[in-house]
Amino acid sequence: MPSRMSRVVRLTAVPDGLPRPEHFAVVREPVPVPGDGEVLVRNRFFQVFPSLRTLIGGGVKGTPFPPLRPGDALFGAAVGEVVTAPHDSGLVAGDLVRHWLGWREHAVMPAAECTPLDGALPDPAAHLGQAGVAYAALTRDARLRQGETVFVSGGSGGVGSLAGQFARRLGAGRVIGSTGSRDKADRMVAELGYDAALVRGEGPISAQLADAAPEGIDVLVDNVGGEQLRAAIAAARPGARFVLVGTLSGQLAPDRTGTTAPVEIDTFQLIAKRIEMRGFGGLDAAVPWAEHFGDWLRSGDVTFPHARVTGIDHAPQALHDLIAGRHVGAVIVEP
Repeated sequence: MPSRMSRVVRLTAVPDGLPRPEHFAVVREPVPVPGDGEVLVRNRFFQVFPSLRTLIGGGVKGTPFPPLRPGDALFGAAVGEVVTAPHDSGLVAGDLVRHWLGWREHAVMPAAECTPLDGALPDPAAHLGQAGVAYAALTRDARLRQGETVFVSGGSGGVGSLAGQFARRLGAGRVIGSTGSRDKADRMVAELGYDAALVRGEGPISAQLADAAPEGIDVLVDNVGGEQLRAAIAAARPGARFVLVGTLSGQLAPDRTGTTAPVEIDTFQLIAKRIEMRGFGGLDAAVPWAEHFGDWLRSGDVTFPHARVTGIDHAPQALHDLIAGRHVGAVIVEP
């Protein structure tokens, strides 16, 4: 292959506070050369996700991703088109695959680290949404039942914008979410399956939740923690099931590193109400999320809320805008 150049986003400095575009650089480098057993992929889309703030802050022990240091290339979920692949890999030029080396125009990785797309979803970019997380949290972890009341904190984000719609399709009787602005709250009710949306800054979340769910909640899909987790405990019905998916209250706090999310809760209430609280169980091949998501997308029963940003040069600004809460749903860059 003739020598060509490709662009990659690298961290240039660890910020004091939240990352900003000036902490990154888009660098031109030679297209990587695959070795034995490796695939060369040209990325078509990659995901911008808030957990990068945690990795830049040093990471969290026991989680699967390493911390990012100055000079490192950023990474994340991506969909790419195979350029070259080993003959015995089952891949050929032109195949679309999902992998974890986003934030660059070209990537090289072992063939085993590529997952071919099977056409389950009508839009390849939808593979970069959080449908699997939302579906597994509701069905496997929370065991949502017909007629129950669901509260989704962070209801306009990548997980929440799908969890509200999925809860509705799965038979929830009432679906409540929270978000950071009135505009997003209005969209959640109009477009994303929510019966009510709470807004940070428009009064205590506990009071807003009590008004929206006077008979209490049965299920929590928690993407935030903090005050919103405390409010959910206060509103929980006996036997409620809580699934902790994210920690945005700590992850995006400007006065923290993004690696901790402390919250004080009343454990007497957990005991008295027999609340079941568990961390998200991870993606599981046995959970048929793609089949259901694809069917719902094709029928128009759900949408895939997302913002598409064109050009890798705009990726650092896209991360800044995501952290600032300027988008509804997933944020995807087309290099």
